[in-house]
This record gives sequence, C-alpha cells and structure tokens, in this order.
Amino acid sequence: MIRLLAAALAAALALPAAAQDAAERRPSHCIAIADAAPGIEYRRASAQTAAPPAARLWRASTQPSHREALPDYTVRLRFLGHASFLIRTPGGLTAVTDYTGFIGNTDLIPDVVTMNHAHSTHWTANPDPAIPHVLRGWGEEFGAGIEHHLDLGEMLVRNVSTDIRGGFNGRDEPRGNSIFVFEVAGLCIGHLGHLHHMPTEAQFAALGRLDVVMAPVDGGYTMALDDMIAVLKRLRASVVLPMHWFSGRSLGTFREGMADDFAIVDRNAPFIDVSLADLPERPTVVFLQPRRLRD
Repeated sequence: MIRLLAAALAAALALPAAAQDAAERRPSHCIAIADAAPGIEYRRASAQTAAPPAARLWRASTQPSHREALPDYTVRLRFLGHASFLIRTPGGLTAVTDYTGFIGNTDLIPDVVTMNHAHSTHWTANPDPAIPHVLRGWGEEFGAGIEHHLDLGEMLVRNVSTDIRGGFNGRDEPRGNSIFVFEVAGLCIGHLGHLHHMPTEAQFAALGRLDVVMAPVDGGYTMALDDMIAVLKRLRASVVLPMHWFSGRSLGTFREGMADDFAIVDRNAPFIDVSLADLPERPTVVFLQPRRLRD
C-alpha cells in the first residue's frame, strides 16, 4: 500500500504544470449542467410559450449610468457597436468583447477584454497596458489556436477555438477565431466572434448551455444568414443579441428567419439587464441600439 501511495504521489509530481493547473480549475457550470445527467434534458426555452412582460427581462431605464450598481444576480449587457459589448457583473467586474482600443469617452478600464483578428475592427495591437487581462482569440503561431480559462471568482471566461476563412494573406487560418463564453451569476453568455463556419459537434459540446448569445448577422463577412440562423436555432439560447450588421436589409432577413421560433423585441436602448431567474420562457431576439460609453 505504501509503495502504491508513493507511486501515485510520484506520478502526480511528474505531471506537467499545465496538467496540474487543468486539474485544479473550477469547472464550467455551463458544460457541467449539460453533461451531468446523461439522458435527461436540461431546460430550454420553449417556442410555444408566450414571452414574459418586458419588465422581467430588462429594467425600465433606457439611459443608465454605466457605473450604477446592479441588483444581485443581474448582469448588464451593453452594445457598444459592431461586435463590442460591455458585460458588467453585480460585483462590478467589466469585460469588453472584440475590443478595438476605444469604447467611448470614458476613463473606464475593463477588467477583461477579448479580441479576434479576422478583421482589424475586432482587435487592437496596442491594448491599454492598464487592462489586467487581455485575451486574444488566436495563438502566437499561425493556426495553433489558444486556450483561455480565466477564473476571476465572480466571472469565469473561457473560449472555444474556430477556424477563419480566408484570413491574413488570403489564407484560411485554423483555430484563428474564438467563441468566448462568460459564466457569471449562474448565466452562460456566449459571444460568437467572427464565426465563419457551422461549429462541429465537438465545438457545440465544448460550448455547453448558452443562455445569451451575441451573434453576427451581416450575412457574408462571417456566415450566410441561413447558416447563422441554423446555428442559433441549434444553440436555442433564451436571449439572442444581433451584432455585426452593415445594412437594414440583413437585419430584416435575419428577423424574418428567426420569427417562427423566437419572439422579436426592439429595445430603444443600448443595454439589457439579465438574470437567470428572469430569462424569457420563449427564446427571444432583442435588437439593441449601439452606443459608446460617456462619463
């Protein structure tokens, strides 16, 4: 027995540091909930039930301060423009998606920024050095990809790598884009980034459950609208936030394609407040008005 324990200890000490770190990671609750009970389906929003009153999904104010306190277990998602959203936690942590270096006339320094480099409008080579965590959606070597698992206590940020079609120098780049997932207040919030292809079964499994999805709906620079709509219907998140559009025509086509299975809400504001308890019973597409920050 002593020899067995000694051997086990030696094997553990011999593990690479990365493997030990992985073993000590806080697991993703978005994947754990989806996989914990094989044969039992976790709750998805129903297409047949009516959408709840708007007040349950977001707060009435349309001109909030981006520094105001949030209720417990509530996350604010603010559309800054193009593919950038500001995510705020009840405890005051902030994350900006597809960060380009400018979020508005503000001195706010996000705690986390994520970036993708399919196009220059989704990243910056010179992020503010005061930002504690800069997460690039690509690896240092072309096609190598990257893995993130950033645990900030109140927020867990992880990624699923996907391929870029016709990237730099006209070449496809394997694992050059990342879908980032933010786990906070019990919610699973996904940002599809510059997604260029239908995710594989392994990628869908790695995403797990998503309650909120930020999806590009340009219809060409990323994915054809029919394909993007198929992705969103497969994910069946409770809330879909369209982003990355260039014309009212693509928005109209996207709206029509989603209207059979999703409720449609036009919100004359740049943000929504979401909590796990108040997710709509029917999956809902919410159109936000982009607006940069101003102090």
